[in-house]
Amino acid sequence: MSATLSATTLLAVPLAPLLGAVLAGVFGTALGGNWIGRKLSHSLTILGVAVAFVLSAMTLQSVVNDGARFNETLYTWMVVGGLKMEIGFLVDGLTAMMMCVVTFVSLMVHIYTIGYMEEDEGYNRFFGYISLFTFSMLMLVMSNNMLQLFFGWEAVGLVSYLLIGFWYNKPTAIFANMKAFLVNRVGDFGFILGIGLIAAFAGTLNYAEVFGKAGELAKLSFPGTSWMLITVICICLFIGAMGKSAQFPLHVWLPDSMEGPTPISALIHAATMVTAGIFMVARMSPLFELSDTALSFILIVGSITALFMGFLGIIQNDIKRVVAYSTLSQLGYMTVALGASAYSVAVFHLMTHAFFKALLFLAAGSVIMGVHHNQDIRWMGGLRKYMPITWITSLVGSLALIGTPLLSGFYSKDSIIEAVHESHLFGAGFANFAVLAGVFVTAFYSFRMYFLVFHGKERFDQNPDAHHDEHHDHGHHDAHSGKPHESPWVVWLPLVLLAVPSALIGYFTIEPMLHGGFFKDAIIVNADKHHAMTELAKAFHGPWAMAVHAVTTLPFILAVAGVALSYYMYIINPALPAAIKRSAQPIYTLLDNKYYLDWFNENVLARGARALGALLWENDKKVIDGTLVNGSWKVVRVFSNIARKFQTGYIYHYAFSMIAGVFLLMTYFVWLKP
Repeated sequence: MSATLSATTLLAVPLAPLLGAVLAGVFGTALGGNWIGRKLSHSLTILGVAVAFVLSAMTLQSVVNDGARFNETLYTWMVVGGLKMEIGFLVDGLTAMMMCVVTFVSLMVHIYTIGYMEEDEGYNRFFGYISLFTFSMLMLVMSNNMLQLFFGWEAVGLVSYLLIGFWYNKPTAIFANMKAFLVNRVGDFGFILGIGLIAAFAGTLNYAEVFGKAGELAKLSFPGTSWMLITVICICLFIGAMGKSAQFPLHVWLPDSMEGPTPISALIHAATMVTAGIFMVARMSPLFELSDTALSFILIVGSITALFMGFLGIIQNDIKRVVAYSTLSQLGYMTVALGASAYSVAVFHLMTHAFFKALLFLAAGSVIMGVHHNQDIRWMGGLRKYMPITWITSLVGSLALIGTPLLSGFYSKDSIIEAVHESHLFGAGFANFAVLAGVFVTAFYSFRMYFLVFHGKERFDQNPDAHHDEHHDHGHHDAHSGKPHESPWVVWLPLVLLAVPSALIGYFTIEPMLHGGFFKDAIIVNADKHHAMTELAKAFHGPWAMAVHAVTTLPFILAVAGVALSYYMYIINPALPAAIKRSAQPIYTLLDNKYYLDWFNENVLARGARALGALLWENDKKVIDGTLVNGSWKVVRVFSNIARKFQTGYIYHYAFSMIAGVFLLMTYFVWLKP
């Protein structure tokens, strides 16, 4: 490829999955007459995503090796005054990396789905949805303007709604997808306000033009206040990220979204959609760098999410929910890095996390299949000998998650901790404590799950209350129908392929992504004010040296302590957790109720909104219906009753009315004459 990328090639990247989605979602379902069967549906969608991945990899190679860039408008939708609404692509290091992550993880999920959803009636519909999601996410990350960014933002939210509620006969799934939809609308309201402020004061939605006017925006105050306009814009944009990337307190939708099939948990709620907010803030770094207030806000919100969501993972017994709270905590880490102006570190962790978290979600699905669709880790145990491939890949994913030296998660997670340590913004002290404590918490709950699932006594035949959260009422076997078994090759092959980057990609990419020129024209940092990246560069002496040095640092000691404690509590002395639970019942109750945020949302916000709605409805009936609507027709009726008395059909009545009218007019004008 040449140094200038081809618009046609780039356009093919999102359109290939879109074509597969249309073919499978229309012609593979009742909507289009079920013209194509299951095999052709999954073949077409996998082909579309595979084409997108190959083209994305070629684009990344051209960006890295040839310095290729692309920033052009492909289509102008409309022009309103001087505001252009366009469709266009911006491809640089940040975009090319995101394209590869999205398409590779999506390809793995497509292959995995063949085995995981083989007995589901909505097989073709599911493939249509996940391909449509891939198209939406690619449009988001490839956009060069905020209109297209918002389109992709809302499109991934819509498809997420469809996928979480995929089993639409399951009440909990319908509740979960509505909850996700409504909570995201709260964040999106802030997001569109931020975009609206940019359009109003910058007069453009194009990234390059907005960034070119960033200095001017930084000099303005928000009308009617003393607030800096740039701070208001950045906080509004970040509120959008809080909803999409599940930051406290808008995180409540993500754990419940586990009601959807496991493949979408890996695709949407670990690797791609929930990282859209992280990507957006990194893309908008020229704006965020101008507001320390916004950065401090981001730092504090991320710190709360990283630590307190990790605590919730400790008490979860559903295997998917443990991984879900892990995702929340790791998204908090990424957000903390953004607040410390270490945008490239946040995006680096986004990439490494995408691989090992997708691996952990898919491995959880493999375990669920192997134990006949039981999800309670208390009734597993000893699966290592029955599911060797799932076991070893889960171990790789867990080790990467806790930051084991040389594995990918170590390089990104330790870089975040170091960046926060170097930050001097308001809230940096709490953030430093949160990310360090989070290392211990992450190691503890991750290996609690690992030991309960793969080691210890076999408990899968002792479950007194076997439940079927996955594939509920979809024709699957009972939880007691036999010994666990390894999943078919279409399920374990994606695990193996994801385990490779989970183990290796951090070692080979940390230098160019953090300390090289990979993001040089995509991420802007004011090194004079925010010097975290400068200090990281001074301390970096190569990936091997970083790993060797890490074994003497506090994060490594905390991680080892977390693993050791979980081993003692769940393998050596399994009676201890129950004793701790009894002695710390109030704390357990607080965690079990998820800090009562769901209760608050339902009983305060939702009921308050319903009460306000009822009050407004009563006022509407009295004022609108009673006074305006009913009053207007009553007035008209009175005048009509008077007027019709003069409409008798007799000429002398009409003549009399005319004379009376002329007389009244003459009297009126004479009376007005001075």
